Amino acid sequence: MIIGVPKEIKASEYRVALTPAGAAMLKAAGHEIVVQSGAGEGSSFTDEAYAAEGAEILPEASEVWARAEMIMKVKEPLPEEFGYFREGLLLFTYLHLAAAPELTKALVDKRVSGVAYETIQLANGSLPLLTPMSEVAGRMAVQVGSQFLEAFYGGRGILLGGVPGVPPAEVIILGGGIVGTNAARIALGMGASVVILERSAERMRYIDEVFGGRIRTLMSNGYNIASAVRKADLLIGAVLIPGARAPHLVTEEMVQTMKKGAVIVDVAVDQGGTIATIDRVTTHKDPVYEKHGVLHYAVANMPGAVPRTSTLALTNVTVPYALELAGIGLAGAVANNEPLRKGVNTYKGRVTHPQVADAVGMPYVALEQLLQNVPYEELN
Repeated sequence: MIIGVPKEIKASEYRVALTPAGAAMLKAAGHEIVVQSGAGEGSSFTDEAYAAEGAEILPEASEVWARAEMIMKVKEPLPEEFGYFREGLLLFTYLHLAAAPELTKALVDKRVSGVAYETIQLANGSLPLLTPMSEVAGRMAVQVGSQFLEAFYGGRGILLGGVPGVPPAEVIILGGGIVGTNAARIALGMGASVVILERSAERMRYIDEVFGGRIRTLMSNGYNIASAVRKADLLIGAVLIPGARAPHLVTEEMVQTMKKGAVIVDVAVDQGGTIATIDRVTTHKDPVYEKHGVLHYAVANMPGAVPRTSTLALTNVTVPYALELAGIGLAGAVANNEPLRKGVNTYKGRVTHPQVADAVGMPYVALEQLLQNVPYEELN
């Protein structure tokens, strides 16, 4: 298979979908690799490094998209890339379609097979291709939150860990999954007072055990959220429902009760956000806006700010799946791989993930039906 790696064009996105080491693995398996010139520079991988592993360097994105049978990316395609779509193309990337109806429609209209990193799910419920970026984003959430709490940026002027005789900041985390626990680990290490709101009693027991009771846990419900939000110096949104839009757990009225100069970091913004006042996506160059006296950080590609770490962590987990997809094709790869099957969001002009279909208001068709060549009229 011909595998293409275009340069990411999202604002301040410096990651790349494949390292030279990954290219070498795919090349050794008999595949052809085409990489856009400069695609790896943001992650400190030169064109020469890819070429040394047998990849062909092409000057333009259009050439990469046209040559490739499978495109590997990091972030979802932007509208200026929709023109590259064509029937039969396999796209392997983060898609986050629940918050992107226009992209979903473009993939369906052009009959692109869209396999989303973030919905590949193991039997235990874990998301192996989302986990490393969730780890990065969770840890970064505290870093950026502590920065914007500084008065220079319009924050409350609070040091996260306080000092002897002065209390630490109150860090409230919505969600006790990978993002939430990684955020808690950094916040706790910096000396903050940390509360995690989580709806799973089993997960709260796990958090209590892992952190030795140093982090307070609360059942996630409207009453507890409203109470915790009022006390927050730093509020971190870390809720994920695979494939679906993130639920709005914090209302605008709750945000209005927050302290002046408090900071919100919503890691779930790429799935629509879990804070009602997150009404737009920001970028690394212009990361925050103020509403109701509270600073809102809504960058949808947080790991892109630390691309070397993020690219290495991401390709550690994506390359094995890429080898499978390229080796036997999508239909063959999903036949005996249930986790990968859950990653297929669009196929043969249909939405094949139920939560995505519900979020974007389009019909859902089970992938199994399409693979069995059920007649088109019977799919409606």
